[in-house]
This record gives sequence, C-alpha cells and structure tokens, in this order.
Amino acid sequence: MWGLVPLYWHLLAGVNAVELIAHRLVWSMVFVVAVLIWRSGFHEMRAALGSRRTFALNLLSSALLTVNWLVYVWGVNHGHVIECSLGYFLVPLLNVALGRWVLQEQLRPLQWVAIACAALGVAVQVAQLGRPPWIALALALSFGFYGLLRKQSALGPLTGLAVETVLLAPLAVGYLLWRQQTGEGALGRVDAATQWLLLSTGIVTAIPLLLFAYGARRIRLTTLGLLQYIAPTVQFTLAVAVFHEAFSRERAMAFALIWAGLALYTFDNVWTQRRKSGALSRA
Repeated sequence: MWGLVPLYWHLLAGVNAVELIAHRLVWSMVFVVAVLIWRSGFHEMRAALGSRRTFALNLLSSALLTVNWLVYVWGVNHGHVIECSLGYFLVPLLNVALGRWVLQEQLRPLQWVAIACAALGVAVQVAQLGRPPWIALALALSFGFYGLLRKQSALGPLTGLAVETVLLAPLAVGYLLWRQQTGEGALGRVDAATQWLLLSTGIVTAIPLLLFAYGARRIRLTTLGLLQYIAPTVQFTLAVAVFHEAFSRERAMAFALIWAGLALYTFDNVWTQRRKSGALSRA
C-alpha cells in the first residue's frame, strides 16, 4: 500500500501540500473515530486523553507522524520520489540502531556492518548533492522514532491512531477553515474527482497505519525492518519507470551501499532464525 501511494498523491499535486496534510488529519480522524465507536472502544480513547503521560506520548507521536506526512507529500509532488524511497530504505536500519541504543536489543556483527553500509550510502549522497538528503533523512528519522513510540505505547493500534489524529485535528480544522475563508481552499474550487480524492485521504492513510501499528506491537523492532523493504522498492520502481526521475551513477552508488546493508541485515536475520529453529528441533 505504501509503495503504490505516490500514484495517489500525484493526482493531488495541484493542492497545497500543507492543506493536503490538514485534510489527511481531519478525514483520518473521522474514519478512525467512526470505526472506534462502531467497535465500542470510545472509552479507551477518553481514558488515554485523561492520562498525562499517554497524552504527552501520543502528542509527540502525532507530531512526528504529521512531519512525516508533510515531507513525504511535498517530496512526491515536487519530483523527489527517489529520495523519498531512500528515506524508507533507511528506516529498517534506523530501527536496528534504535533497537540497540534505546531498547537495548543486542546487535550481531553483521547488523553493525549493515548500519555502517547505510551510513556510508548517506555520506555518498551528501557528497553528490553537496548537502544532506534532507527529505530522506527527515522521513527516516520521523518514521523511525514514530515506530519506536508506537512500540512503547500501551494503547491498541486503533485507539492510538484515533488519539494521535484527535490531538492535532483542531489545528487542521482551523487551518482548513482559514484557507476557505481566504479563498485558497481546495474544497468547492476543484473538480469533483479531486474533491473525492481529498475526502478519501482518511481511508488511504488510516488502513496502512493500522496494519503497521498492529505489526509493530507484535514483533521485535529489528524484525519489523525486514518487512519494510517492499514499500521503498515499489516507490523506487515508480520513480524511475513511471515518473522518469534522473538516476545518476553517484546516486546508484549510494543506493547500492544501502541495498548492501539491507541484504546483510536480511541474511543475518534469516540465518539466525534458521539456527534457532535448528537448535529447538534438536532439543
């Protein structure tokens, strides 16, 4: 789902990026809260908002998620899909690092080598661009730390996402009303197809996030990274094959280093799991 979503945002390229994120927040809240009420779980959200620690934790995760959405939509609609895919290629390896230094998960030698390859790949990007690949780094850092907070949250996936959207929805609603007041808002001023796409941002946003949240709470943070290669691979393919973005030799070198890190990390995970399975079967 996340791999193909640039096609969706590309159809909304004519809408201001900040306004798109405001719509995304508001309609995600409507969709998620409706599902929560249908499942009779509204009391969980009220309890979460009554806890100071939970409130602060979810406010921070909501802010990180909003930053991630804004950078991603801006990047896609300004011709930087390759750099967006780079950001999500970095997320699994950032998860490995966060698992080690924040959650005290132990890293094996090949995992250290994988992180070093990714760091070297970013360094090559910096040398090529003459600046840090800020879109990729912002996406990786915001989503990596968002995943860390979701891992530590006591709230269920649906309740957590409902709380996150509710906390920032008032700001989003205020911004949208201001845009409409100044005559710059999209609703009522764009074609019917674009309006329907705007109203569907909640469904497009919420379903993949709910699936991610369910997965993040059930598996190790390092293992979570293994499953996150698909989305950036599809995004990268779209960038080159559909959007025809330039892919220079230097950029290819940077990606090759990051892919090498991902390959090492994958091999290490598969090899370790097989050894554990073998040891259990012998026992």
